Amino acid sequence: MLTTYAFIFARGGSKGLPGKNIRPLGGIPLITHSIRHAQALTDVTRIYVSTDSDEIADVAIRAGAEVIHRPSALASDTTPEWQAWQHAVEYLQQQDQNFDVFLSLPATSPLRSVDDIKKCLAALDTDTDMVITAAPASRHPCFNMIHRSDDGQSRLVMSNSSVDRRQDAHPVYDMTTVAYVTRPDFIMRNSGIFSGRVKSVLVPRERAIDIDEELDFLFAEALYHHVHHHTG
Repeated sequence: MLTTYAFIFARGGSKGLPGKNIRPLGGIPLITHSIRHAQALTDVTRIYVSTDSDEIADVAIRAGAEVIHRPSALASDTTPEWQAWQHAVEYLQQQDQNFDVFLSLPATSPLRSVDDIKKCLAALDTDTDMVITAAPASRHPCFNMIHRSDDGQSRLVMSNSSVDRRQDAHPVYDMTTVAYVTRPDFIMRNSGIFSGRVKSVLVPRERAIDIDEELDFLFAEALYHHVHHHTG
């Protein structure tokens, strides 16, 4: 039986949406949604929140998670989150906490379902180093994504003269933050998600909202209340 630990990485500073990780969505702090998703998974034996914020730590503990205190040097808006992943794995290894599967559930994707996460866990096989999630893209780089210069001169991001209609173009997908699944040794031996063999699990766009700014939060709030109004 593989041992799976769940992680939520939530730093205190957010320029796009200050305080977003503990901002209430449906009356529940954002980070608590991720903690509850992890608690609903029978495969997960421990849940950790990595943070530099005492306020986030207090919310996490009240929700039933354990806390890894992240150094401020690993909590700036320019620090790759991969380094925070490595810090968490190394911290637990030093505590003789050995586990087989690393599951990251970002607080910014509160609309994921437990089934979405289960599919990600099941997708980690011997031929895969990292499982990510993706959703159908709303824009295609061959048709409606552009580069733009300061004076307004514009050109397509990707020009393919052999494809005239969007429906004939190869489908593209947005990488989402619903879940990440990998192994601790892969994190410690590499420097990023695409350092190894990556598999993606498709998630509907309505469950793949990634909250980064106020507009994202408003969308998430509207979808959350729509779903719970019709199911509650």
